[in-house]
Amino acid sequence: MQPLAVKAVLAGAVAAGEVVRVHGWVKSRRTSKGGFSFIAVSDGSCFADLQVVADQALANYAEITELGVGCAVEVTGAVAESPGKGQDRELRASAVRVVGAVEHPETYPIAKKRHSFEYLRTVAHLRPRTNTFGAIARVRNGIAQAVHRYFDERGFLWVNTPIITASDCEGAGELFRVGAGEAGGESFFGRDTYLTVSGQLNVEPYCLSLDKAYTFGPTFRAENSNTSRHLAEFWMIEPEIAFADLSDLAALAEDFLKSVLRDVLARHPDDMAFFRDRIDSGVIDRLRNVVDFEFARLDYAQAVEILQSAGESFEFPPVWGRELQSEHERYLTERHVGGPVVVMNYPRDIKPFYMRLNDDERTVAAMDVLVPGVGEIIGGSQREERLDALERRMTDAMKEELWWYRDLRRYGTAPHAGFGLGLERLVMYVTGMENIRDATPFPRVPNNAAF
Repeated sequence: MQPLAVKAVLAGAVAAGEVVRVHGWVKSRRTSKGGFSFIAVSDGSCFADLQVVADQALANYAEITELGVGCAVEVTGAVAESPGKGQDRELRASAVRVVGAVEHPETYPIAKKRHSFEYLRTVAHLRPRTNTFGAIARVRNGIAQAVHRYFDERGFLWVNTPIITASDCEGAGELFRVGAGEAGGESFFGRDTYLTVSGQLNVEPYCLSLDKAYTFGPTFRAENSNTSRHLAEFWMIEPEIAFADLSDLAALAEDFLKSVLRDVLARHPDDMAFFRDRIDSGVIDRLRNVVDFEFARLDYAQAVEILQSAGESFEFPPVWGRELQSEHERYLTERHVGGPVVVMNYPRDIKPFYMRLNDDERTVAAMDVLVPGVGEIIGGSQREERLDALERRMTDAMKEELWWYRDLRRYGTAPHAGFGLGLERLVMYVTGMENIRDATPFPRVPNNAAF
Protein backbone atom coordinates (compact mmCIF):
# COMPACT_ATOMS: atom_id res chain seq x y z
CA MET A 1 0.00 0.00 0.00
CA GLN A 2 1.46 3.35 -1.08
CA PRO A 3 1.47 6.09 1.57
CA LEU A 4 -1.01 8.92 1.11
CA ALA A 5 -0.23 12.52 1.96
CA VAL A 6 -1.99 14.00 4.99
CA LYS A 7 -3.21 16.81 2.73
CA ALA A 8 -4.97 14.30 0.49
CA VAL A 9 -6.66 12.54 3.41
CA LEU A 10 -7.93 15.82 4.89
CA ALA A 11 -9.06 17.07 1.47
CA GLY A 12 -11.32 14.05 0.99
CA ALA A 13 -9.28 12.22 -1.64
CA VAL A 14 -10.47 8.92 -0.12
CA ALA A 15 -13.88 7.98 1.19
CA ALA A 16 -14.75 7.37 4.82
CA GLY A 17 -14.09 3.75 5.71
CA GLU A 18 -11.25 3.33 3.22
CA VAL A 19 -7.99 2.01 4.63
CA VAL A 20 -4.91 4.13 3.95
CA ARG A 21 -1.35 4.47 5.11
CA VAL A 22 0.29 7.74 6.13
CA HIS A 23 3.66 8.62 7.58
CA GLY A 24 5.04 11.67 9.29
CA TRP A 25 6.18 13.09 12.59
CA VAL A 26 4.35 13.31 15.88
CA LYS A 27 3.31 16.85 16.76
CA SER A 28 1.51 15.84 19.96
CA ARG A 29 0.12 12.77 21.74
CA ARG A 30 -2.64 12.61 24.33
CA THR A 31 -3.67 9.40 26.09
CA SER A 32 -7.11 9.11 27.68
CA LYS A 33 -8.21 6.94 30.59
CA GLY A 34 -10.65 5.18 28.29
CA GLY A 35 -7.89 3.27 26.52
CA PHE A 36 -7.30 5.57 23.56
CA SER A 37 -4.35 7.63 22.40
CA PHE A 38 -4.81 10.63 20.13
CA ILE A 39 -1.76 11.37 17.99
CA ALA A 40 -1.36 14.45 15.81
CA VAL A 41 0.75 13.50 12.78
CA SER A 42 2.25 15.96 10.29
CA ASP A 43 4.02 15.16 7.03
CA GLY A 44 4.48 18.78 5.90
CA SER A 45 2.12 18.47 2.93
CA CYS A 46 -0.25 21.01 4.48
CA PHE A 47 -0.56 23.19 7.56
CA ALA A 48 -3.01 20.92 9.42
CA ASP A 49 -2.11 17.76 11.31
CA LEU A 50 -3.99 14.49 10.94
CA GLN A 51 -5.50 13.11 14.14
CA VAL A 52 -4.78 9.42 14.56
CA VAL A 53 -6.86 7.46 17.08
CA ALA A 54 -5.12 4.38 18.47
CA ASP A 55 -6.88 2.09 20.93
CA GLN A 56 -5.49 -0.28 23.54
CA ALA A 57 -6.24 -3.34 21.40
CA LEU A 58 -3.16 -2.61 19.30
CA ALA A 59 -0.30 -4.97 20.08
CA ASN A 60 2.20 -2.17 20.69
CA TYR A 61 -0.19 0.16 22.54
CA ALA A 62 2.23 0.54 25.45
CA GLU A 63 4.86 1.84 23.03
CA ILE A 64 2.29 4.18 21.49
CA THR A 65 1.50 5.74 24.86
CA GLU A 66 5.16 6.71 25.15
CA LEU A 67 5.36 8.48 21.79
CA GLY A 68 6.86 11.94 22.14
CA VAL A 69 7.03 15.01 19.95
CA GLY A 70 9.25 14.47 16.91
CA CYS A 71 8.96 10.69 16.62
CA ALA A 72 8.66 9.42 13.06
CA VAL A 73 5.73 7.03 12.59
CA GLU A 74 3.89 5.09 9.93
CA VAL A 75 0.18 4.61 10.48
CA THR A 76 -2.29 2.32 8.74
CA GLY A 77 -5.98 2.74 9.40
CA ALA A 78 -9.47 3.54 8.22
CA VAL A 79 -10.54 7.08 7.42
CA ALA A 80 -13.43 8.16 9.63
CA GLU A 81 -15.51 11.25 10.31
CA SER A 82 -14.07 13.17 13.23
CA PRO A 83 -16.26 14.49 16.05
CA GLY A 84 -13.48 16.82 17.20
CA LYS A 85 -12.97 20.47 16.32
CA GLY A 86 -10.70 21.67 13.55
CA GLN A 87 -11.03 18.84 11.05
CA ASP A 88 -13.81 16.60 9.83
CA ARG A 89 -11.66 13.52 9.24
CA GLU A 90 -9.37 11.36 11.32
CA LEU A 91 -7.63 8.02 11.05
CA ARG A 92 -8.67 5.02 13.18
CA ALA A 93 -5.38 3.16 13.43
CA SER A 94 -5.09 -0.56 12.81
CA ALA A 95 -1.28 -0.36 13.04
CA VAL A 96 1.18 2.24 14.29
CA ARG A 97 4.83 1.57 13.53
CA VAL A 98 7.51 3.67 15.19
CA VAL A 99 10.04 4.34 12.45
CA GLY A 100 12.33 6.62 14.40
CA ALA A 101 12.11 7.38 18.10
CA VAL A 102 13.44 10.58 19.69
CA GLU A 103 16.47 9.73 21.74
CA HIS A 104 16.49 11.45 25.13
CA PRO A 105 13.15 13.31 24.73
CA GLU A 106 14.09 15.65 27.57
CA THR A 107 16.86 17.16 25.40
CA TYR A 108 14.94 17.31 22.10
CA PRO A 109 15.67 20.91 21.03
CA ILE A 110 12.11 21.77 19.95
CA ALA A 111 10.09 19.71 22.42
CA LYS A 112 8.30 22.81 23.73
CA LYS A 113 5.35 24.23 21.83
CA ARG A 114 6.81 27.71 21.55
CA HIS A 115 10.32 28.99 20.92
CA SER A 116 11.70 32.36 19.95
CA PHE A 117 12.75 32.82 16.34
CA GLU A 118 16.23 33.71 17.59
CA TYR A 119 16.50 30.33 19.31
CA LEU A 120 15.16 28.46 16.30
CA ARG A 121 17.91 29.93 14.12
CA THR A 122 20.39 27.98 16.27
CA VAL A 123 18.60 24.73 15.37
CA ALA A 124 17.84 25.48 11.74
CA HIS A 125 18.01 21.76 10.92
CA LEU A 126 14.93 21.13 13.10
CA ARG A 127 12.92 24.34 12.76
CA PRO A 128 11.04 23.13 9.63
CA ARG A 129 9.09 20.87 12.02
CA THR A 130 7.51 23.89 13.70
CA ASN A 131 4.26 25.37 12.40
CA THR A 132 5.87 28.67 11.45
CA PHE A 133 8.78 27.30 9.47
CA GLY A 134 6.76 24.56 7.85
CA ALA A 135 4.41 27.28 6.58
CA ILE A 136 7.33 29.45 5.45
CA ALA A 137 8.82 26.52 3.52
CA ARG A 138 5.54 25.82 1.72
CA VAL A 139 4.96 29.48 0.87
CA ARG A 140 8.55 29.95 -0.32
CA ASN A 141 8.15 26.92 -2.56
CA GLY A 142 4.79 28.26 -3.73
CA ILE A 143 6.36 31.59 -4.68
CA ALA A 144 9.15 29.87 -6.62
CA GLN A 145 6.68 27.70 -8.51
CA ALA A 146 4.50 30.75 -9.27
CA VAL A 147 7.56 32.58 -10.63
CA HIS A 148 8.40 29.75 -13.04
CA ARG A 149 4.76 29.36 -14.10
CA TYR A 150 4.42 33.07 -14.79
CA PHE A 151 7.46 33.28 -17.03
CA ASP A 152 6.86 29.95 -18.77
CA GLU A 153 3.28 30.90 -19.66
CA ARG A 154 4.54 34.14 -21.22
CA GLY A 155 7.30 32.66 -23.33
CA PHE A 156 10.34 33.48 -21.19
CA LEU A 157 13.34 31.14 -21.24
CA TRP A 158 14.96 30.20 -17.93
CA VAL A 159 18.71 30.71 -18.20
CA ASN A 160 21.14 29.38 -15.61
CA THR A 161 23.72 32.14 -15.34
CA PRO A 162 27.16 31.58 -13.76
CA ILE A 163 27.60 31.50 -10.01
CA ILE A 164 31.36 32.02 -10.46
CA THR A 165 32.15 35.25 -12.31
CA ALA A 166 34.94 37.69 -13.01
CA SER A 167 32.58 40.68 -13.06
CA ASP A 168 31.21 42.91 -10.33
CA CYS A 169 27.82 43.74 -11.81
CA GLU A 170 26.89 46.43 -9.28
CA GLY A 171 30.36 47.88 -8.81
CA ALA A 172 30.00 47.79 -5.04
CA GLY A 173 33.08 45.66 -4.43
CA GLU A 174 31.36 43.46 -1.82
CA LEU A 175 32.27 40.13 -3.41
CA PHE A 176 33.42 36.74 -2.14
CA ARG A 177 36.67 35.73 -3.84
CA VAL A 178 36.84 32.14 -5.11
CA GLY A 179 39.00 30.05 -7.43
CA ALA A 180 42.23 29.34 -5.55
CA GLY A 181 43.98 26.26 -6.86
CA GLU A 182 45.09 23.27 -4.82
CA ALA A 183 46.71 24.10 -1.49
CA GLY A 184 45.93 27.77 -1.99
CA GLY A 185 48.05 28.10 -5.11
CA GLU A 186 47.39 30.13 -8.21
CA SER A 187 43.86 30.82 -9.25
CA PHE A 188 42.12 27.87 -10.87
CA PHE A 189 40.74 30.20 -13.54
CA GLY A 190 43.97 32.12 -14.12
CA ARG A 191 42.43 35.35 -12.85
CA ASP A 192 40.49 36.77 -9.92
CA THR A 193 37.01 35.30 -9.71
CA TYR A 194 34.11 35.81 -7.34
CA LEU A 195 30.68 34.56 -6.34
CA THR A 196 28.14 36.47 -8.39
CA VAL A 197 26.12 39.38 -7.02
CA SER A 198 23.66 39.24 -9.93
CA GLY A 199 22.94 37.18 -13.03
CA GLN A 200 21.83 40.26 -14.97
CA LEU A 201 24.88 40.81 -17.19
CA ASN A 202 24.91 37.16 -18.23
CA VAL A 203 21.20 36.94 -18.96
CA GLU A 204 21.34 39.95 -21.28
CA PRO A 205 22.99 37.97 -24.14
CA TYR A 206 20.03 35.57 -24.07
CA CYS A 207 17.53 38.41 -24.01
CA LEU A 208 19.29 39.96 -27.00
CA SER A 209 19.18 36.65 -28.86
CA LEU A 210 15.91 35.04 -27.76
CA ASP A 211 13.77 38.07 -26.85
CA LYS A 212 12.59 37.15 -23.32
CA ALA A 213 14.69 35.40 -20.71
CA TYR A 214 15.08 35.21 -16.95
CA THR A 215 17.48 33.86 -14.39
CA PHE A 216 16.49 32.65 -10.94
CA GLY A 217 19.31 31.49 -8.74
CA PRO A 218 21.67 32.14 -5.82
CA THR A 219 23.60 35.38 -5.48
CA PHE A 220 26.07 36.57 -2.87
CA ARG A 221 27.16 39.73 -1.09
CA ALA A 222 30.17 39.99 1.21
CA GLU A 223 28.66 42.95 3.05
CA ASN A 224 29.57 42.74 6.74
CA SER A 225 26.06 43.47 7.98
CA ASN A 226 24.14 41.90 10.84
CA THR A 227 20.85 43.67 10.24
CA SER A 228 17.50 41.93 9.86
CA ARG A 229 17.48 42.83 6.12
CA HIS A 230 20.74 41.34 4.91
CA LEU A 231 22.00 37.88 3.95
CA ALA A 232 25.34 36.83 2.49
CA GLU A 233 23.57 34.28 0.25
CA PHE A 234 20.16 34.87 -1.28
CA TRP A 235 18.16 34.08 -4.42
CA MET A 236 17.34 36.59 -7.16
CA ILE A 237 14.61 36.61 -9.80
CA GLU A 238 15.87 38.59 -12.81
CA PRO A 239 13.90 38.82 -16.09
CA GLU A 240 15.11 40.68 -19.19
CA ILE A 241 12.94 41.74 -22.14
CA ALA A 242 14.13 42.92 -25.56
CA PHE A 243 12.59 45.69 -27.66
CA ALA A 244 11.30 47.25 -24.45
CA ASP A 245 11.63 50.53 -22.60
CA LEU A 246 11.21 51.58 -18.96
CA SER A 247 7.44 51.87 -19.24
CA ASP A 248 7.21 48.32 -20.60
CA LEU A 249 9.35 47.11 -17.71
CA ALA A 250 7.17 48.84 -15.12
CA ALA A 251 4.10 47.16 -16.62
CA LEU A 252 5.84 43.76 -16.50
CA ALA A 253 6.89 44.26 -12.88
CA GLU A 254 3.36 45.20 -11.83
CA ASP A 255 1.75 42.28 -13.64
CA PHE A 256 4.38 39.84 -12.36
CA LEU A 257 4.07 40.88 -8.72
CA LYS A 258 0.28 40.80 -8.80
CA SER A 259 0.27 37.38 -10.45
CA VAL A 260 2.65 35.80 -7.93
CA LEU A 261 0.79 37.22 -4.92
CA ARG A 262 -2.58 36.19 -6.34
CA ASP A 263 -1.24 32.67 -6.89
CA VAL A 264 0.07 32.34 -3.33
CA LEU A 265 -3.17 33.62 -1.78
CA ALA A 266 -5.17 31.13 -3.84
CA ARG A 267 -2.97 28.08 -3.32
CA HIS A 268 -1.94 28.53 0.32
CA PRO A 269 -5.02 29.72 2.23
CA ASP A 270 -4.29 27.75 5.41
CA ASP A 271 -0.68 28.87 5.63
CA MET A 272 -1.65 32.47 4.95
CA ALA A 273 -4.38 32.29 7.60
CA PHE A 274 -1.72 31.18 10.07
CA PHE A 275 0.51 34.15 9.22
CA ARG A 276 -2.47 36.49 9.60
CA ASP A 277 -3.47 35.00 12.96
CA ARG A 278 -0.02 34.50 14.51
CA ILE A 279 2.54 36.72 12.75
CA ASP A 280 0.98 39.83 11.14
CA SER A 281 -2.74 40.52 11.33
CA GLY A 282 -2.66 42.78 8.27
CA VAL A 283 -0.66 40.56 5.92
CA ILE A 284 -3.50 39.21 3.78
CA ASP A 285 -5.19 42.59 3.43
CA ARG A 286 -1.83 44.13 2.46
CA LEU A 287 -1.27 41.56 -0.27
CA ARG A 288 -4.80 41.92 -1.59
CA ASN A 289 -4.29 45.67 -1.74
CA VAL A 290 -1.26 45.13 -3.99
CA VAL A 291 -3.16 42.68 -6.20
CA ASP A 292 -6.18 44.98 -6.58
CA PHE A 293 -4.42 48.36 -6.78
CA GLU A 294 -3.31 50.04 -10.00
CA PHE A 295 0.30 50.98 -9.30
CA ALA A 296 0.95 54.71 -9.27
CA ARG A 297 3.93 56.03 -11.21
CA LEU A 298 6.07 58.97 -10.09
CA ASP A 299 9.27 60.47 -11.41
CA TYR A 300 12.06 60.54 -8.84
CA ALA A 301 12.01 64.36 -8.97
CA GLN A 302 8.27 64.34 -8.22
CA ALA A 303 8.82 61.96 -5.33
CA VAL A 304 11.48 64.22 -3.81
CA GLU A 305 9.20 67.27 -4.13
CA ILE A 306 6.35 65.39 -2.45
CA LEU A 307 8.61 64.34 0.42
CA GLN A 308 10.06 67.82 0.86
CA SER A 309 6.59 69.36 1.09
CA ALA A 310 5.18 66.62 3.35
CA GLY A 311 5.84 68.47 6.59
CA GLU A 312 7.41 65.32 8.07
CA SER A 313 10.50 65.16 10.27
CA PHE A 314 12.36 62.47 8.37
CA GLU A 315 15.51 61.04 9.89
CA PHE A 316 17.15 61.52 6.48
CA PRO A 317 15.97 64.74 4.79
CA PRO A 318 14.96 64.08 1.16
CA VAL A 319 17.39 65.71 -1.26
CA TRP A 320 17.57 65.41 -5.04
CA GLY A 321 20.58 63.31 -5.97
CA ARG A 322 20.42 60.97 -2.99
CA GLU A 323 18.90 57.51 -2.65
CA LEU A 324 15.41 57.34 -1.20
CA GLN A 325 15.42 55.83 2.28
CA SER A 326 12.95 53.27 3.59
CA GLU A 327 11.11 55.99 5.53
CA HIS A 328 10.67 57.96 2.31
CA GLU A 329 9.43 54.94 0.38
CA ARG A 330 6.92 54.01 3.05
CA TYR A 331 5.59 57.56 3.22
CA LEU A 332 5.00 57.56 -0.53
CA THR A 333 3.20 54.21 -0.50
CA GLU A 334 1.35 54.30 2.81
CA ARG A 335 0.44 57.97 3.20
CA HIS A 336 0.71 59.77 -0.12
CA VAL A 337 -0.66 57.12 -2.51
CA GLY A 338 -2.15 54.46 -0.26
CA GLY A 339 -0.80 51.64 -2.42
CA PRO A 340 2.15 50.52 -4.55
CA VAL A 341 4.24 53.13 -6.37
CA VAL A 342 6.74 52.86 -9.22
CA VAL A 343 9.39 55.58 -8.88
CA MET A 344 11.19 56.19 -12.18
CA ASN A 345 14.14 58.12 -13.65
CA TYR A 346 16.71 58.31 -10.88
CA PRO A 347 19.80 60.57 -10.82
CA ARG A 348 22.57 59.16 -12.97
CA ASP A 349 25.29 59.43 -10.34
CA ILE A 350 23.62 57.07 -7.84
CA LYS A 351 22.97 54.28 -10.34
CA PRO A 352 25.19 51.68 -12.07
CA PHE A 353 26.84 52.19 -15.47
CA TYR A 354 24.54 49.86 -17.41
CA MET A 355 21.37 51.94 -16.89
CA ARG A 356 20.24 53.94 -19.92
CA LEU A 357 21.08 57.63 -19.83
CA ASN A 358 18.04 59.84 -20.34
CA ASP A 359 18.02 62.80 -22.72
CA ASP A 360 18.57 65.24 -19.84
CA GLU A 361 21.88 63.44 -19.12
CA ARG A 362 21.21 63.94 -15.41
CA THR A 363 18.99 60.90 -14.91
CA VAL A 364 18.82 57.30 -16.03
CA ALA A 365 15.87 55.11 -16.98
CA ALA A 366 15.76 53.28 -13.65
CA MET A 367 12.78 52.28 -11.55
CA ASP A 368 11.94 50.94 -8.11
CA VAL A 369 8.65 49.30 -7.24
CA LEU A 370 7.62 50.35 -3.73
CA VAL A 371 4.94 48.57 -1.70
CA PRO A 372 3.27 49.45 1.61
CA GLY A 373 4.90 47.88 4.61
CA VAL A 374 8.47 47.60 3.36
CA GLY A 375 9.17 50.11 0.61
CA GLU A 376 11.33 48.89 -2.28
CA ILE A 377 10.65 45.33 -3.39
CA ILE A 378 11.73 45.41 -7.07
CA GLY A 379 14.51 47.39 -8.71
CA GLY A 380 15.27 47.59 -12.42
CA SER A 381 16.09 49.70 -15.44
CA GLN A 382 16.18 50.04 -19.16
CA ARG A 383 19.69 48.98 -20.14
CA GLU A 384 22.01 51.25 -22.09
CA GLU A 385 21.94 49.81 -25.63
CA ARG A 386 24.06 52.58 -27.24
CA LEU A 387 27.74 51.67 -27.31
CA ASP A 388 29.07 55.23 -27.14
CA ALA A 389 26.82 56.15 -24.21
CA LEU A 390 27.69 52.92 -22.41
CA GLU A 391 31.43 53.41 -22.82
CA ARG A 392 31.30 56.95 -21.46
CA ARG A 393 30.12 55.53 -18.13
CA MET A 394 32.61 52.66 -18.00
CA THR A 395 36.11 52.79 -16.60
CA ASP A 396 38.99 51.48 -18.69
CA ALA A 397 39.06 48.39 -16.49
CA MET A 398 35.36 47.79 -17.10
CA LYS A 399 35.83 48.14 -20.85
CA GLU A 400 38.54 45.51 -20.83
CA GLU A 401 36.71 43.19 -18.45
CA LEU A 402 33.35 43.46 -20.17
CA TRP A 403 34.45 43.35 -23.81
CA TRP A 404 31.74 40.80 -24.52
CA TYR A 405 29.09 43.06 -22.95
CA ARG A 406 30.20 45.86 -25.29
CA ASP A 407 29.97 43.42 -28.21
CA LEU A 408 26.25 43.11 -27.59
CA ARG A 409 25.97 46.81 -28.51
CA ARG A 410 27.99 46.28 -31.69
CA TYR A 411 26.15 43.32 -33.15
CA GLY A 412 22.42 43.88 -33.47
CA THR A 413 21.81 46.05 -30.43
CA ALA A 414 18.23 46.71 -29.35
CA PRO A 415 16.50 48.49 -26.49
CA HIS A 416 16.02 46.11 -23.57
CA ALA A 417 15.18 46.24 -19.88
CA GLY A 418 15.09 44.08 -16.78
CA PHE A 419 14.54 44.02 -13.04
CA GLY A 420 15.65 42.13 -9.96
CA LEU A 421 13.56 40.82 -7.09
CA GLY A 422 15.08 39.11 -4.06
CA LEU A 423 13.19 35.93 -3.21
CA GLU A 424 13.80 36.25 0.53
CA ARG A 425 12.54 39.85 0.55
CA LEU A 426 9.38 38.64 -1.17
CA VAL A 427 8.99 35.77 1.31
CA MET A 428 9.22 38.28 4.16
CA TYR A 429 6.59 40.48 2.57
CA VAL A 430 4.20 37.60 1.89
CA THR A 431 4.49 36.03 5.34
CA GLY A 432 4.92 39.10 7.53
CA MET A 433 8.14 37.76 9.04
CA GLU A 434 10.41 40.54 10.28
CA ASN A 435 13.87 38.99 9.89
CA ILE A 436 15.23 37.84 6.55
CA ARG A 437 17.12 35.05 8.30
CA ASP A 438 13.76 33.39 8.82
CA ALA A 439 12.88 33.60 5.11
CA THR A 440 15.62 31.22 3.95
CA PRO A 441 16.25 27.61 5.01
CA PHE A 442 19.84 28.05 6.21
CA PRO A 443 20.81 31.73 6.62
CA ARG A 444 24.35 32.74 5.73
CA VAL A 445 25.43 35.79 7.71
CA PRO A 446 28.72 37.12 9.13
CA ASN A 447 30.37 34.61 11.48
CA ASN A 448 27.74 31.95 10.85
CA ALA A 449 27.80 29.29 8.13
CA ALA A 450 26.53 26.37 10.22
CA PHE A 451 24.44 23.51 8.89
